[in-house]
Amino acid sequence: MRALVTGAAGFIGSHLVERLLADGHQVIGLDDLSTGRTANLPVGDPNLRLVPGTILDGSLVDDVMADVDVVFHLAAAVGAFVIQERTLQGLLTNVHGTENVLDAALRHGARVLVASTSEIYGKNNKVGLAEGDDRIIGSPLKSRWTYSEAKAIDESLTYSYVRELGLQAVIVRLFNTVGPRQSGRYGMVIPRLVAQALQGRPLTIFGTGKQIRCFCHVADVVPALVRLVRLDRAQGMAVNLGNTEQVSIEDLAARIIAMTGSASTTIQVPYEEAYGPGYEDMQRRVPDCARARELIDFRPRHSLEDIIRAVIDEQVQAETATA
Repeated sequence: MRALVTGAAGFIGSHLVERLLADGHQVIGLDDLSTGRTANLPVGDPNLRLVPGTILDGSLVDDVMADVDVVFHLAAAVGAFVIQERTLQGLLTNVHGTENVLDAALRHGARVLVASTSEIYGKNNKVGLAEGDDRIIGSPLKSRWTYSEAKAIDESLTYSYVRELGLQAVIVRLFNTVGPRQSGRYGMVIPRLVAQALQGRPLTIFGTGKQIRCFCHVADVVPALVRLVRLDRAQGMAVNLGNTEQVSIEDLAARIIAMTGSASTTIQVPYEEAYGPGYEDMQRRVPDCARARELIDFRPRHSLEDIIRAVIDEQVQAETATA
């Protein structure tokens, strides 16, 4: 199988590339390296071709799509800090970039997996969000919701390409995928808090800390992506992928302090101070993954403790290597 991975040098993309190569597939990786790193990839592997470039370059996307069987479209502007600081660029990347990918895939007859997000559900606090549940989001004039809006357009585009033009595509909604190689620089909470704990700095909790989240190990997500893109029954569907183990952010910080043996304390930072005026958040986000279980028997094996330990180990090893 020949696979194209957009966002190949990023966190999830690099783990996916490794999995595809280990399974004996040929991989083309497209990445503009704005947040991804070539160090994340086995660039010397003869079955990997890394192409620097952006999904906003329609001709380049068309070129790398030639003779590809499947496309894993992971490239996007992600992270609360990125979306808040570069809102327009995020919108253009997440909407026009996806349109370029879908259009090229249709021309070349490739199957597509489009990575979407739990942000789709916005402020819907239902315990066990299912794929058909309503979106509840704030004003489109608040940059906080532009990522959700853009990914919703991506999903609508994908569904329309499937229904009206015959594209073979599946949408996956990822719920806080975490693991080694994820950076805290862009707002991802676990690697950010782990870094603060290891450095003995106060762990910054944005908002009240009472908000509930669920985290899923990248090692549980990647095999599901590979199975879903090739599953005929999944074509045209949106599928949640996540873990249902719930934790508040304040409890998450306490667990990280305990697991690192840190003397750090915690401090609360108002949303306005962290992200700017007008920021809104949701209090709870818990997935219902019944569809993924029914389709591919998706059952995450890694606990929250496993996830935290993996992130700690990676950051300790990185610090040791640079010491």
